[in-house]
Amino acid sequence: MTDARDDVAAQFKTAAEKLERAAAHCRIAARHFIDRDVPRGCAHAFAALGDMAIAHEAIDANAKLHAGKARIDADPGPNA
Repeated sequence: MTDARDDVAAQFKTAAEKLERAAAHCRIAARHFIDRDVPRGCAHAFAALGDMAIAHEAIDANAKLHAGKARIDADPGPNA
């Protein structure tokens, strides 16, 4: 049985890897646009968006998990 925190950590690791991959696609897209190779530039730009979407989904899933576990009554806040 795994600890839920291990799953959260794995999702954030996946998000980081996808964001690093998206950055690489952006660098490649920039190079293609400099070379005036618009179709290849667009393909890498689109791939970057896909990797960013996967990262966002992983982070979003963790935000939803956190929201479901957060207790409003447990935190009186700084002005309480």
